Amino acid sequence: MTEYSTVAAVDLGSNSFKLQVARVVENQLYSLDALKEPVRLAAGLDRKKNLTPESRQVALDCLKRFGDRLHGLPRGAVRCVGTSALRQAKNSQAFLEEAEAALGFPIEVIAGREEARLIYLGVVHSLPAFAGRRLVVDIGGGSTECIAGQGRAAQLTESLNLGCVHFSQRFFADGRLDKMAFDLAVLAARNEASAVAMDFHGRWEEAIGSSGTARAIADVLEMNGLSAGGIAAAGMERVKQILIRAGSMEKVQLAGLRADRKPVFAGGLAIMLGVFAELGIKRMQTAEGALREGILYDLLGRFHEADMREATVKEFLRRYHVDLRQAQRVAALAERFFDQIAPAVKGDVKEAHRYLQWAALLHEVGISVAHSGYHKHGAYILQNADMPGFSRRDQARLALLVRSQRGGLAKIPAFQPASPDAADADDRLLVQCLRLAVAFCRSRREPEIPGNFVLECGVKGCRLALDGAWLEGHALAQTALAEEAEDWEGSGYSFRLKAV
Repeated sequence: MTEYSTVAAVDLGSNSFKLQVARVVENQLYSLDALKEPVRLAAGLDRKKNLTPESRQVALDCLKRFGDRLHGLPRGAVRCVGTSALRQAKNSQAFLEEAEAALGFPIEVIAGREEARLIYLGVVHSLPAFAGRRLVVDIGGGSTECIAGQGRAAQLTESLNLGCVHFSQRFFADGRLDKMAFDLAVLAARNEASAVAMDFHGRWEEAIGSSGTARAIADVLEMNGLSAGGIAAAGMERVKQILIRAGSMEKVQLAGLRADRKPVFAGGLAIMLGVFAELGIKRMQTAEGALREGILYDLLGRFHEADMREATVKEFLRRYHVDLRQAQRVAALAERFFDQIAPAVKGDVKEAHRYLQWAALLHEVGISVAHSGYHKHGAYILQNADMPGFSRRDQARLALLVRSQRGGLAKIPAFQPASPDAADADDRLLVQCLRLAVAFCRSRREPEIPGNFVLECGVKGCRLALDGAWLEGHALAQTALAEEAEDWEGSGYSFRLKAV
């Protein structure tokens, strides 16, 4: 993968949008610039879980400013991710199209556990080395991530439906504060955290808080003499009582509490109190690193052959008992086809090749469910499983390739010409390569396809030229290729066989 001297991360959080630009020196990152705006996207979800026009406009205006700062950076040097609010929003796809145009870079919506993994990566890179096990708690605007790990490896990741924006709206509407509301909020947080409490029991020796809520609580405790450092349960209880006596956030006067944090502080405090109670935390230190830094270090890993996606593919091969020899056989032949059609790829050729290889290796992942319709089972797994390193869009692309490896294509929405979700030209090329590789490897032996074949692809379809004499001696291959032509009919694309 191409290396870059400057990289950037954009975190489209449910409370704030953040941008980080860093200089790369060998395996280290040195911050050059950082921007943050309190967009509060989660507050812009209406009752039907749609982003309101007003909230979308605020977000787009912010992204235009971020886009100006990122102007000139190569596409591969910038990674932008969306989190809880965009996972929840029913109209997120329409918003993402506008957002990508405003920002000038693609945006990935990541799953909660992937968010947790990246947070842990960012946290451990910002802290001194620690031989023991760590618990990281990150309270965001729409979700709370809990991660247990050791060294730089996250061993247990969970994403809870607890966010400071949502909790502040739900329990402290219009900034009103009272004991009953706090008791209900803490109880709701405890109830959510209780589902994972046993999993984390005994898995950590040091607790770390990351992102805005944890740092805001720590600042308030320290600057008001309620903690000698970090976050303590007793200090948070004192702050809770101060808030209740004030009666509303407008009347709260606490050193260290910034104006932009005030609207969501009570919700974040209630969540932290509930998490402390359920996970048995007595004291917590805070870290400067979080999701943005994790995105950058994950991006850096891709440059230095430490791509988490490669590790995930290997784990899926093991977990789903994939026949590795067959997977490698199909991947090798798919690569030979790809080498010939690579000039027709309109996007990033290396990235397209990478996805084809992953799809070829994982094409039989669904056999562990059932052999009948295994391509459909495999697509479902790849679309819905937690796949560290992959965004939802990445998983959808892999799922499409695996789903399309066999059978008629016209009935698949992505291959219906009038469909708004129609596959793009590059994905059609990858599907063609994978389908041919699967067909020629059906006997589960090394394919006997002659080396002088020619695969040509254009805007309307592909043509495979094969030695005529070889074809006459391989009736099964002829039948398979005739079926391949039929399978593309009605898809707006075609496949033809030419004997030479």
